[in-house]
Amino acid sequence: MILENLHLLFFKNYDEANLLLSPHINCFVGDNGSGKTNLLDAIHYLSLTKSAFTSSDAQSIKQGEEFFVVRGKFKLSDEDKGETIQCSLRTGQKKSVLHDKQAYDRISDHIGRFPVVLISPYDTDLIRQGSEERRKYFDSLISQLDHEYLEVLIKYSHLLKQRNSLLKLATDRQGGYDRDYLLVLDEQLAPLGEQLAQRRQEFLQEFEPVFQRHYEQLADAREVVTLTYKSELPGADFLKLLRLQERKDISLQRTTLGPHRDDVTFLMDGLAVKGYGSQGQQKSFAIALKLAQFEVLAARKQHKPLLLLDDIFDRLDEKRITRLMQLVANQTFGQIFLTDTHLERTDRILSSLSNDIRRFRVDSGKVALL
Repeated sequence: MILENLHLLFFKNYDEANLLLSPHINCFVGDNGSGKTNLLDAIHYLSLTKSAFTSSDAQSIKQGEEFFVVRGKFKLSDEDKGETIQCSLRTGQKKSVLHDKQAYDRISDHIGRFPVVLISPYDTDLIRQGSEERRKYFDSLISQLDHEYLEVLIKYSHLLKQRNSLLKLATDRQGGYDRDYLLVLDEQLAPLGEQLAQRRQEFLQEFEPVFQRHYEQLADAREVVTLTYKSELPGADFLKLLRLQERKDISLQRTTLGPHRDDVTFLMDGLAVKGYGSQGQQKSFAIALKLAQFEVLAARKQHKPLLLLDDIFDRLDEKRITRLMQLVANQTFGQIFLTDTHLERTDRILSSLSNDIRRFRVDSGKVALL
């Protein structure tokens, strides 16, 4: 799978940009703050209909403008005529995603069609931050593989929001609340929550050995790394648990258990990587997660995801960069997009890897082919 071209209009710090892309390696070179990472984020939008770096779509509109447009053509093979995807947002309106100029019935129908993997220096946030980061990561990954999972997740999140609103109302109201409505919500929420927990558990059993292999190759390490799913649901009656927690939930005005509270613990020799692993071990752990993500997506989709490498030459040591470049040389990856601040360093690292390298100079929201 390749992205043949990329067009931006009023996206982040860009007025407009048009790029014809290499099917193998594309390098965006420029100073920090010039807009290199924004190009990767535009590609992320085309694949997953959202930013990799901000939670609000409105933040992607260029300051002083009222809308943004990101458009690109994907090709799954040389014989494929291509499919054009456009994401756009106008202030005060809903986001639009078009496939060959036709709107999806639901934006979620797009997820998983054109998979992408982003490797960034900030991937260690998966280790260092709270459980929400890890849930988002694995939910996004499973959703690209399993559309039914995504649909269940969307329904669960909607019902959970309704339940939490009702719990807050129960505390705010002097005359109580509609308990019958709460029981109806619980009956709808419970089977969805059980499905999510079961699917996550199954996925991690499939994903863990792939991850472990990549960690071992990347770190040349003897330590044993594991991924452990922490949930109260597998094998339990979620509806019964909700009923038992009802008083506590009303008191705290939120649903205190369920898959929205689950976590995946990252362990090294049985100890938490967050506290036990060195900085280098944490980086290897995070990169191994992303390499395993790439392999699982490629195997299931039967075409290689786009690989986005953000600022890795500045932030990773030579050993880890060498390992990644060995994978590039072995044609493990398909189309690659990377950012760097130094053209000479980029050329040196990539010199023996491919003849099909396209270099772009990025300067204050302007892109030029080198």
